[in-house]
Amino acid sequence: MASAVRPGQGWCGLRGRRLLFPGKYAGRRMPAVAVASNRASAGEEQQYCVDLVRKRDYEGFLGSLLLPAESRPSAFALRAFNVELAQIKDSITQKTIGLMRIQFWRKTVEDIYHDNPPQQPVAIELWKAVKRQNLTKRWLMKIIDEREKNLDDRGYRDISELEAYAENTQSVLLYLILETLGVKDIHADHAASHIGKAQGIVTCLRATPYHASRRKIFLPMDICMLHGVSQEDFIRHNQEKKVQDVIYDIASQAHVHLDHARSFRKNVPAKAFPAFLCTVAIEDYLNEIQKVDFNVFHPSLHRKNTLLPLHLYIRSWKKTY
Repeated sequence: MASAVRPGQGWCGLRGRRLLFPGKYAGRRMPAVAVASNRASAGEEQQYCVDLVRKRDYEGFLGSLLLPAESRPSAFALRAFNVELAQIKDSITQKTIGLMRIQFWRKTVEDIYHDNPPQQPVAIELWKAVKRQNLTKRWLMKIIDEREKNLDDRGYRDISELEAYAENTQSVLLYLILETLGVKDIHADHAASHIGKAQGIVTCLRATPYHASRRKIFLPMDICMLHGVSQEDFIRHNQEKKVQDVIYDIASQAHVHLDHARSFRKNVPAKAFPAFLCTVAIEDYLNEIQKVDFNVFHPSLHRKNTLLPLHLYIRSWKKTY
C-alpha cells in the first residue's frame, strides 16, 4: 500500500504497504397504536435522540441538521442507535454485561420489524424511521453484530481488519442514511463504503489518546510491528519518529479512501451528497494531524473546530462532498 507524506507534501498511500435500558422504560412494551397516537411523547422521544447525538456525536449532529426535513428525524434515530451501541464497550467492565446490552438491541430490532418496539425513546424513533423509509433490517443487524465482535479488548490484527470494522459500522450507517434520502444507487453505495472506512480509521486515530490513558491500544498491529512500535510506546506518549510513522501510515489509508470516494463523484446523484457531509470533519482531522507531524497526542487535535458548522454549511451549499 501507499503512504501519506509529511507536511508540505501531497498525500499518497501507505508506505510499505448503559446497561443501556433507561430505568423507566425497562421491560415494558408499547403498543404500536399507542406510540403513534401519543404526540407529546413523540416529541420527547425525538428530542431525546437529538440530544444524545449532540452530546456523543457532535459532528454527526451538525451534519444531520443539514439533511432534508423529511430525512432528519430518521437520521437522528439512526445516529442515536449507533451511539447507544458504540458506547457499550467503554461503559462496561465485564464482557457479559456488554453482551446483554447487545442482545437487548438485537431483540429490539426484531421487535421493531414486528411493529412492537420497546418503550425506549431510541427504539421508538427507530421504529418510526423504519416505517417511514422502509429501512433495511440487515444493515441494522450488521451494525449490532460488528459491535458485538468488537467487545473484545484487542487491537486490530491489520489495517484490513480495521477497514472491515469500519465498513460494517460507519459505512453501513451511511447506507441507511442514503435510504432515508431515498437514494438507491451503486455509485452512492460505493462512495459510502470508502467514506465509512475513512471515518472508521480517523475515529480509531482520534480515540488513541483516550484508549492510551486506559492502557489500551487498538491500532493495527501489523503497522505497529512494521515500525517496531509497542503498545507501551503509545501508553507512554513516546514522541519518537517511529511512533509518528505508525500514525502517518494509518492516516494515509484514510486519505486514500477519501480520495477514492471523490474520484467518482460525478457519477453519484446529487441527492446523496447530504449523507456525505461527514467528509468535512474527516478531511479537517487529516489536515490537522499532518500539520503536527502526525503526533496523535498533540493538544490541537482535541479542540473543537469552531468553524466546522460554517464549513459544513458551505459544503452543503456547494452540493458536493
